[in-house]
Amino acid sequence: DWLRKKGISKADKKAGRTAAEGLIGVDNGVREAAVVEVNSETDFVARNAAFQEIVANVAKVALAYGTTEAVAAAKYPGSDKSVADTIKDAVGTIGENMGFRRSAKLTVPHGAVATYVHNAVADGLGKLGVLVAIETTGNEHAANAFGRQVAMHVAATNPLALTAEQIDPAAVEREKAIFADQARQSGKPEAIIEKMVEGRLRKFYEEVVLLKQAFVLNPDITVEQALKDAEKEIGAPAKISAYLRFALGEGIEKEETDFAAEVAAAVKK
Repeated sequence: DWLRKKGISKADKKAGRTAAEGLIGVDNGVREAAVVEVNSETDFVARNAAFQEIVANVAKVALAYGTTEAVAAAKYPGSDKSVADTIKDAVGTIGENMGFRRSAKLTVPHGAVATYVHNAVADGLGKLGVLVAIETTGNEHAANAFGRQVAMHVAATNPLALTAEQIDPAAVEREKAIFADQARQSGKPEAIIEKMVEGRLRKFYEEVVLLKQAFVLNPDITVEQALKDAEKEIGAPAKISAYLRFALGEGIEKEETDFAAEVAAAVKK
């Protein structure tokens, strides 16, 4: 019990430190897939087999429970403890602050949810994970193969939205205002400026909307056109209904430390 208390005490001390490294974990089943982010303080711990096992198991739980809150509260595989409590216990044994940050899941009634992990360190584990849902009544294997290509594209291009309609209208208005100001500097009439803004906005959508982007695997066509081409292989109409992209540490403010400070911190653990 003393050892247990000592471990909890160590975990509490480490809980205040920034955990911005770690791993993205992906797991998939039939017509469903889940992606999670579990953070650690250093990349060194992310390469630790015990940490990798935790992330892989959390991804399995996410496949069943989906949302971040539900996964955190769910029982960890082979344990009576929750996912959140298991990770807190691991902080004391692994020796770094760790945290289960987020989880999400995609499901389709027919078709496939394809996955891609960039720079994988183990099966389903890496620094960047993508899920792409392809809805179709056609060949699921062909749908999954195309979905994986789209997932690789999403990993590379990081689109803002699936369709133009899904982009925040406020963001569109901001872009239009910037384009209009730039166009007015040319001194052209308002009617011409309006056409220039429309052209710039079209270009903006081509850069940030998934279906309108040039397909990374064949830049001569858009993702939307690639989907139409893939329908021949799939054998039925198909649509990309959703995608998810988790990049490790995005949005977390990292503490700046020099190498000497990192070594000193490691010695104190």
